[in-house]
Amino acid sequence: MAKSRNGPPLKNGFVNLYKPVGITSMEALRQVKRITSQRNKVGHGGTMDPLAQGVLPVCFGQATRLMDFVVSGRKRYRMEVTLGVSTTTYDAEGEIVNTMSVDGITQEHVERALPPFVGNIDQLPPVYSALKVQGQRMYKLARAGVEVDRKPRPVEIYDIRLLEFDLPKLVLEVDCGKGAYMRSLAHDLGETLGCGGHVVDLIRLSTGRFHADDSITPLQLEEAVTEVGGWEKHLHPVDWVLKELRSISVGKQAENLLRNGQAVSLGPQFMDAAYLEPFRAYSSEGRFFALVRFERPANSWRPVKVFQLDDPSPLAPDT
Repeated sequence: MAKSRNGPPLKNGFVNLYKPVGITSMEALRQVKRITSQRNKVGHGGTMDPLAQGVLPVCFGQATRLMDFVVSGRKRYRMEVTLGVSTTTYDAEGEIVNTMSVDGITQEHVERALPPFVGNIDQLPPVYSALKVQGQRMYKLARAGVEVDRKPRPVEIYDIRLLEFDLPKLVLEVDCGKGAYMRSLAHDLGETLGCGGHVVDLIRLSTGRFHADDSITPLQLEEAVTEVGGWEKHLHPVDWVLKELRSISVGKQAENLLRNGQAVSLGPQFMDAAYLEPFRAYSSEGRFFALVRFERPANSWRPVKVFQLDDPSPLAPDT
């Protein structure tokens, strides 16, 4: 097991953290580092506003190398929108810039306004966002009074469901891909309805395999430190985020070749693999050691990412 220079052994895996309201993602991460005494190679998957709460995957050690899979995963949000009020930040933390009547807006109006926001759309990010412009965070430039030239970004919204209609309040549930801003969606919907709108409550219900139903708050994580199994009982293995992928188990020679970046052929039993289909690769001892892709023209497997893990994985295939 890898050792930390100034602390306990380095851990590998993911914690399904539930970020509470009122703190930034980085503040939540700092709490996790303090609780776990893991100072190096710890990161989070997907920045959340202080107003937002919900799923914030935290990765440790070798799991940081799979963070792109986490960040790119499908996400689900539930948000409460107040119509009739527009703010500078598109949420309740900003200054009010406009108020309008919501009289005459019906549930049918809202339901008709939602479909154009579903699919591959161009979305203008909020001025107060963590995106960078010429190396500076947009929210820092906005607070300094600097005019920011925002450009629309392509995002994908898979579905929007209207859960509650009680003017001026709407409750929406949204399935989306990477980079979609719920604040912008609320603002743009308000503009479409002709009355303005902003987010007053936002919950990230899931991102990829991480769901709010089985997440843990920083307080719960801290309480687990003194329990049997410690906080580590909430640590998912590195390959957990790849569970939907098929898996292969290889012998020592093939393992060594893959670890050294070389292609290997594993016989006809995987001829149904699609071209460039990713697989989880395990050693004969059950250790997850690589993410590989199948190259059909050469009937071979090439490593995409290689991992150094000491312990067998509970997700290893039967050999």
